[in-house]
Amino acid sequence: MSATTALSLSVRVEPVRLKTPFRITGHVMDKVDLVVCTVSRRGLTGRGEATGVYYHAETGASMLAQIEAVRGQIEAGVTREALQDLLPPGGARNAVDCALWDLEARETGKPAWQLAGLAKTSPLLTTFTLGADSPEAMGIKAAGLTYAKALKLKLIGDGQDAERVRAVRAAAPEVWIGVDANQAFDRAGTEALLPCLIDEKVSLLEQPCAIGADETLAGLNSPIPLAADESAQTSADIARLVPIYDIINIKLDKSGGLTEGLKMAYLAREHGLGVMVGNMVGTSLSCGPAAIVGQLCDVVDLDGPWHLSADRDPPARYENGHLVCPPEGWGLPERKAA
Repeated sequence: MSATTALSLSVRVEPVRLKTPFRITGHVMDKVDLVVCTVSRRGLTGRGEATGVYYHAETGASMLAQIEAVRGQIEAGVTREALQDLLPPGGARNAVDCALWDLEARETGKPAWQLAGLAKTSPLLTTFTLGADSPEAMGIKAAGLTYAKALKLKLIGDGQDAERVRAVRAAAPEVWIGVDANQAFDRAGTEALLPCLIDEKVSLLEQPCAIGADETLAGLNSPIPLAADESAQTSADIARLVPIYDIINIKLDKSGGLTEGLKMAYLAREHGLGVMVGNMVGTSLSCGPAAIVGQLCDVVDLDGPWHLSADRDPPARYENGHLVCPPEGWGLPERKAA
């Protein structure tokens, strides 16, 4: 994409409601403000979407302001490479970066996955995430997800987490289960919960401790793989996480877009780490670029549209536990006009 050819930029905030309130450690959400960025050139458009990083206090308004502050540089014809220095990691850069990828697919006639160097793409087996609730309610919800092949449970460190895990396992005895604490535990709390997780055949323990407390997990020797989420923001974090974690969770809102997300995936592999891709809740427009990273991952958690009261058109589909991105969606030359 030429840096000398001007772009037209449009950016807006779209509020979207969730089907039901979603509870994680220290936070309950019932709606999100999505930032949608559109870049246009010579009659072709590219779009990107961001939810932002809630624990960095990113909002629709703050991300919009970040993008507007560099409108001139973007419209002068910013490249994806130059964008990495123009905006910091976060939702604002994610929205613009993914819009540039989408535009490049339109301009070159090549799908974004091919531009990213992939030989092919496939539907992705994804987790479906259960927000923290009473053990009874989580068990009932798990029992109703007969199409799910993998579940992720939010744990919150309130003394009921073992009961939550047992209730879901009883309701879904055959599914893959991972748990995500979102920084709820300390070392002692993690050790106390491990016997239950082992007994219930949990396959992943995500972000048990707070950002900055990663080293307290040193020597834990958990038979369950540990994943870094909040502690793994960008590629700059990966090397220091190697002694502690087995997997890193890449989210494009954290990394600041697909460009950095791909860099993280390849760097993690170089360091011998497993790779996971997640999302901050968004529509099919967010799933498209995240699914490219997902092609490189061991674990996929791209159920964002499933949590929303309505997806955009064309919507993401979930078939037999797999995410199927729309055939006319993001990053494809034949995408429908916005």
